[in-house]
Amino acid sequence: MTASDPQALIELIGLTKTLRGQKEPRPILTGVDLAVHAGDSVAILGRSGSGKSTLLSLIGLFDRADGGRYLLHGRDITRLPERKAAALRSAEFGFVFQRFFLLKHLTAAQNVAMALVNGQGWLPRRKRKAKVMAALEKVGVAHLAKHRPPRLSGGEQQRVAIARALVREPKVLLADEPTGALDTETGNLVVSTLYEATRQGCGLILVTHDWDHARRMNRVLRLTGGTLHEVGDDDRPVEPVANAEVTQEFPAGVGS
Repeated sequence: MTASDPQALIELIGLTKTLRGQKEPRPILTGVDLAVHAGDSVAILGRSGSGKSTLLSLIGLFDRADGGRYLLHGRDITRLPERKAAALRSAEFGFVFQRFFLLKHLTAAQNVAMALVNGQGWLPRRKRKAKVMAALEKVGVAHLAKHRPPRLSGGEQQRVAIARALVREPKVLLADEPTGALDTETGNLVVSTLYEATRQGCGLILVTHDWDHARRMNRVLRLTGGTLHEVGDDDRPVEPVANAEVTQEFPAGVGS
């Protein structure tokens, strides 16, 4: 078995998962090895049905692997009870999905604040407001704090969703097709926003079908045959593409 990496934020060693509930069980992950460090950015490519979202679900502690080992900060959490897994999920991870999952009757600031209520218990109002505004400022939408989601473009809603993921100061960001509902220009700005979080020491795992987004990460992996494989240097640029300015305004009229 592969030796563990003591410097990794998260490390997967030979992780396996079989999907059940159908006529025949289907092995979907057959031995995944992955290490993610502070400030690391990793893109995972793969065809639909290859297991990308299943892998993110395992990493985010929403599901449990059938075999292999999962280390978090060097600690084996492979068989962690659900109650403890939920606490770690809240403390260690931020999640961004293709759908924004914003509550339409709440403002952008209130949507972000929900993550603090769910993840950090009670905070004094002033401290909570400061953390929320800092998160919105970080992704360039602080001026939209009082707007409700129906008044925001798709890109603005996704950046609010990213702020919600960042407000708890997670160690690892997990992004599952976060640009799937956006146009190309807006998608590029959202990926820039995600990548910017790695400059503060956050690890980022981006699942995407888009090669242009994938190549902006420090590493590009492909999930095929149930395992992860490095994408060769011939298929990607040596250096990540320069990021767009995070505070740049999104084009008007981009809906969710």
